[in-house]
Amino acid sequence: MKKIVLYILLLSGPVIAKAQFDKLKDSVVEVYGFVMTADSLQGIPAVSIIVKGRSAMGRGTISNDQGVFNIVLFKGDSLEFSSIGYKSKTVAVPTNINGNQYSMIQLMISDTFHLAMTIVKPRPTKEQFEREFVNTKVPDDDIEIARQNTDALKRRALYKTLPADAREASNTYLRQSAQRYSYQGQQPPQNIFSPLAWASFIQAWKRGDFKSSNN
Repeated sequence: MKKIVLYILLLSGPVIAKAQFDKLKDSVVEVYGFVMTADSLQGIPAVSIIVKGRSAMGRGTISNDQGVFNIVLFKGDSLEFSSIGYKSKTVAVPTNINGNQYSMIQLMISDTFHLAMTIVKPRPTKEQFEREFVNTKVPDDDIEIARQNTDALKRRALYKTLPADAREASNTYLRQSAQRYSYQGQQPPQNIFSPLAWASFIQAWKRGDFKSSNN
């Protein structure tokens, strides 16, 4: 008995598969058509046409330069037409289509935006325009900002106010340690009688290094 049932299933398998394939084939339809303006019947290029509910699967297309499009989908699906400057439109593909091809012409209506009125007025007088043009503050560009940051006075002010980073602090500590170890066991020299030290002091005094930061 089992052999007979298995034999019947083997014989009916291709028939069932063919029936399912025919059913799937009959549910697929190729839609082609035109997207045109409703007022002048001109083809609209680059219209986004997406199968609604299946956009995550990448089901969609766009119209060409003449507004012609072509897409394959299932009967009963809905197509959403959208384009900048036109109102979006959703159209359902009929389920009772005979065959696997369906043609359509989709008209789209212009979407008008109403903006608030803006009145542009000239300056009352030529003298006022010239005065405001001269007194207008123009923001500094990158070159001017770089020139100001490299100024000697500004670099000196930044050197006094900005804290030292880790590299500068470590270098200062190493220099002080090296100087201290150089004179280990003896009296370090006094720079008060050094002409080089006095020359450096006078130059620093002329530069204003010893002036108060408040000034």
